[in-house]
Parts: sequence; structure tokens; C-alpha cells
Amino acid sequence: MTLPLPAVSAVSDLRAVLARWRADGLTIGFVPTMGALHAGHIALVSQALSRCDRVVASIFVNPAQFAPGEDFDAYPRTLEADADRLAAAGCHLLFAPRARDMYPEGFVTSITLKGPAEGLESAARPHFFSGVATVVAKLLNQVRPDVAVFGEKDYQQLLVIRRLAADLDLETVIEAGETVREPDGLALSSRNAYLSPADRQRAVRLNVILADFAAQLEAGAGIAQAETAALDAARAAFDSVDYVTARCAQTLAPLGPGPLDRPARVLAAVRVGHTRLIDNCAAHPSAD
Repeated sequence: MTLPLPAVSAVSDLRAVLARWRADGLTIGFVPTMGALHAGHIALVSQALSRCDRVVASIFVNPAQFAPGEDFDAYPRTLEADADRLAAAGCHLLFAPRARDMYPEGFVTSITLKGPAEGLESAARPHFFSGVATVVAKLLNQVRPDVAVFGEKDYQQLLVIRRLAADLDLETVIEAGETVREPDGLALSSRNAYLSPADRQRAVRLNVILADFAAQLEAGAGIAQAETAALDAARAAFDSVDYVTARCAQTLAPLGPGPLDRPARVLAAVRVGHTRLIDNCAAHPSAD
């Protein structure tokens, strides 16, 4: 397969390219993805390009973060189209490792976390953050970038990776990229491709419910009261709801029932048809 930008799959080849860049005094940015790229991913690449001389993007559908019965086999794999997008965005290198190289025979190591990894996504997907942390630790060790950019749409994941980098004394700066949305407000996600036309119309309600939740908190409403209203709205709009909640923006620790006294994040995970969607937005204490 001929791709429109330089691409490697072996770690040894990756490191050879990176060594040449470092010998020339170039800084390196990194954007890890699972492919099926959309404008949100490209915005992360653009952010990395604004910070560094060279940018690597990885594409790897990580089996360790999927439980049996989840959509690992169905997850969209569009390598050629993804490479076209990356080349057009100015990315310098695609790293597309193979599963047998990332998890060779005899591989037994995994990373577990507490703190920001507890609750929310972990309640519905207890395997998830161990799989994410293990593969991200491997990728950051393989690339050793100066800056790595992760999207705020996966806000809990972003905080988990920041905690991972701090706890393991990694030198990479973990930067957040803002969520990119469709004109009607739906957060871009590779899994949006699963939505039927009718489910796509319903899915946009998620951003509306979260924005209303945040607005209530910023107007001084009690957290418990606003959360109950948001949960009721989500249950009326979607087929099932894993969570709709407000958490501390820095730690994801639960908040008390009264008005906000610190920056918060309102977060949700719902199912629309067969598709699981997540989203979040910021909420700040009332100025009064």
C-alpha cells in the first residue's frame, strides 16, 4: 500500500526517523489515535504543529481497551483515507504499529490507576483505563515526544493520561485540544458513523442537555438539583444513560449538593440506538 506521507510500523524504524530529527535539533509533537479520523483529530494535529517542528500521528485500534462484546471488530478502519487527511494537514510521519508488535507473545504488563480513573467510564467499562494507560505509556515511550495532544471530548481520559505522565516522570507535556463539534453541536466522534439518520437527530440532544446543566450551575443552582434535572432530560431523550454528573474539573472528584465553589466539568455517557456517546463541557462558579 502506497501512502501519501512517510509511514512506519516497526518501533525500530520509528526511532530511526526520530533520532534524525532530534540530531537536527527539531522538537517533536505527537497525536495518538485509533484512526477513522475526522476534523477533531486534524485539529489536534494542527495544535501539535503549532507547538513543534515535526509531528507524528499514530493509528492503532487498541484491543486492550475493548471488552468482549464491544465494538473492536466493527470499529472503522480507514487507513488510506486517514493517511490522506494527515498528509493534507501537514503531519510528517504516520506510525501504524501492528497488534503483534504492540502486544507480542508473552506480554503480561498492564498499568492500573486510581484517582481520575475511578468511576464514570470505569463504572461502565472497568477494563477501559488499564488498556488506555498501558498503550499510551508504550506509545509515549516509543515516540518520546516533547508535546502530546489529547482531545477534551474524552475528558476523563485526558486527566488519566496527565496523571500517568506525572506519576511516571515522563518529560512529555500533555496538552488538551478543544472539542470540535458539528454545526448543530454534536461532538465529533468516530463512532458517530454508527448512528442511523433518526438516531443522529436524537444524538444532538446530548450537547444541549449538558449546556443547560452547566448554565444552571453557573446561574447558582445547587448541583444536586441541576444534576437531577439533567438526568431526567437524558433519560427522556436516550435509550439508556450511564451517567450525567458534575465533577471537579481538576481531579474529577465528586462535588457536594450545593452551588459550585470551584471550576467543574459536566460529563455524560448515553446510548442512542446501538451507539454509545460521551460528551462534556466546562462549568464555572457563579460570580455572585
